[in-house]
Amino acid sequence: MILSLFASGMMMAGTAASCAASADSVAVDLREMFANGQTFSVFLESAERRREQWFEHYEAAEVPEALLERVRAVEGSWRLLVVLEDWCGDSVNTIPYVARLVDLAENLDMRVVRSDVGRPVMDMHRTPDDRAATPTLLLLDADFGEVGCFIERPRPLREWVLDNKDAMDDEALHDHVFSWYGEDAGQTTLEEVVELMERASAGDPRCDAP
Repeated sequence: MILSLFASGMMMAGTAASCAASADSVAVDLREMFANGQTFSVFLESAERRREQWFEHYEAAEVPEALLERVRAVEGSWRLLVVLEDWCGDSVNTIPYVARLVDLAENLDMRVVRSDVGRPVMDMHRTPDDRAATPTLLLLDADFGEVGCFIERPRPLREWVLDNKDAMDDEALHDHVFSWYGEDAGQTTLEEVVELMERASAGDPRCDAP
C-alpha cells in the first residue's frame, strides 16, 4: 500500500546545514520502508562514524519514569521510522535516547534507514530553509499511517539557531549546539516524541508538535 506523507503542506522544523541533503518529493510505502529498516541495535553495531558517541549516548540514556508512564498510557501500537546517518551530529545526539525509550515501551517499535533509502521521506518534511535533513523521524500508527514527525533538532535548540545563525560564526554556533545537546542529554527530544504520541492518540496529529 502506497501512503502519501500527510505533512507535505506544513511548515517543517529544523535549521543549519550540518546534516542536510536534497531529494525529490514522491509517494512512499511507509510500511515497506519500515519492514526493510534496521533495528537500532543492528544499526549501532554497523555504525562507523561517531561510533563512540553512538554507544556512549545509548548506554547513558535515561528515561524518566513519569515520561515512560505517559508513553505506556497511550493506547494502541505505534512505530517510529527514522532516517539518519551515523556521521550526523544531530542524529547521534537525539536518536540513541529515543532508542532507549523504545526499549522500555511495550507499545512502541522503531526502525532506522539511511538517507539513500529515506530521501523521499526527508524531502516531504523539509526544514524552514527548505532543506532535507537528518534525523527525520516519523510516528506511524498501527496501519503505518503517518501521524507525527520530528525534524533534525528539538524545538528550543532549533529556534535558538534560527535566531542566532546570522549573528555568529559557524564555529561558535557549532559549539553552542553541541554544548546544549550535552546538557540536555536527550530529555527534550524524548518529551517531544511523547508529545507526538499523545497528540496522535487524541486525534490531533502533528509534524513537530508546537
